[in-house]
Amino acid sequence: METSIEIEVRPTEIDVMGHVNNAKYLEYMEWGREDWYNKANLSFDRFTEMNIGTVTVNININYRKEARLGEHLTIRTRPLKRGRTSYVLEHVIENEQQELVADAEVVNVTIDLKTRKSVPIPKELADRFPS
Repeated sequence: METSIEIEVRPTEIDVMGHVNNAKYLEYMEWGREDWYNKANLSFDRFTEMNIGTVTVNININYRKEARLGEHLTIRTRPLKRGRTSYVLEHVIENEQQELVADAEVVNVTIDLKTRKSVPIPKELADRFPS
């Protein structure tokens, strides 16, 4: 399942170079992940009921084209692959001209909320990934 959200670049997201600050792309992607989880019926509350947390352990991001104030961006999120306790979500950010602005692979690990140790991915999450 792929999801997408649209945002408008705000003044607080611009750096001294006049474009989106690199750290803001991480926020955009986090918003995309949150939307993906919610549309997959895996809200924060659902994970808590399962005693599961998700922790981001690696982000490999490519900055392809600058984005500027007022531009509308689309953030697409989709599941790429999964292991036993980790999984990878892909994010693609495009501008209004459908030009690639940034892309990333984000590795997450599922943990037990009490022990704070990694645990196998719950079936509800695992089923969202390609076999």
